Amino acid sequence: MEYVVFDLEFNQGFDKALNKTVSNEKCPFEIIQIGAIKLDSHFNIIDTFNSYVKPQLYKSIHPFVGKMTGIKSEDVIDAPSFPQVYKDFKKFVSSKKNTVLCVWGTGDLKELFRNIAYYDLPYKTLTKSYINIQHYASIYFNNPAGKSIGLQNAIQILNLDQDKSYHNALNDAYYTAQVFIRIYNPSIVPDVYMYTTVKSSSSKRNNKKQINYDKLFAEFAKILQRDLTKEEKKIIDLAYKMGKTNQFLTESTIYKKR
Repeated sequence: MEYVVFDLEFNQGFDKALNKTVSNEKCPFEIIQIGAIKLDSHFNIIDTFNSYVKPQLYKSIHPFVGKMTGIKSEDVIDAPSFPQVYKDFKKFVSSKKNTVLCVWGTGDLKELFRNIAYYDLPYKTLTKSYINIQHYASIYFNNPAGKSIGLQNAIQILNLDQDKSYHNALNDAYYTAQVFIRIYNPSIVPDVYMYTTVKSSSSKRNNKKQINYDKLFAEFAKILQRDLTKEEKKIIDLAYKMGKTNQFLTESTIYKKR
């Protein structure tokens, strides 16, 4: 058994004129870095993988992404394309049937397969066996049901060294691996990831879209690098609901040609 603990950093489109994020619905989050740590069956680090990815869809680094990750346009301008990095990553993972992908939350798995699909690349030989370490860490630390613990919080509680910056794919993969090593027990078993790009037209008509608050709160927690308080969650919830009313839109937000 080998475990490949990986993490991704993403980029999004940004319209400078409108000062807003723009996205292609087929690939709203374009991968610009893949970092991974490979562990053997005894949880020894036996290999690492790290590569920037040259953005093809959103060619400029989003201001927020740059601020959060420290990744600059010059870091990725000469990087290999996603098809090449994915080919190298697949080779790193290997085609062994007993290789397990490990992630901090399933979001990175979803975006990995979505980027693969966007470039129409083969994925059948990539293992679908995975472990969501964040899920098991949340259980280990007795978090309330449905409330996920943040990576930095887990590292702090375990009193592990934090000598590497966060929001770097390789560093976050390393931290995730360290948590995995500390909390592992035989009850942690791999699941099978199922990714599909097909959405039935009937589900679009009948299902009302709802915000996933767990993901929203998790994103804020990642940005702030700490868990949110109950009051902060209430404020975020209220801000979202008030924003939906459009009552705070003003004429000054509309850009007109002169």
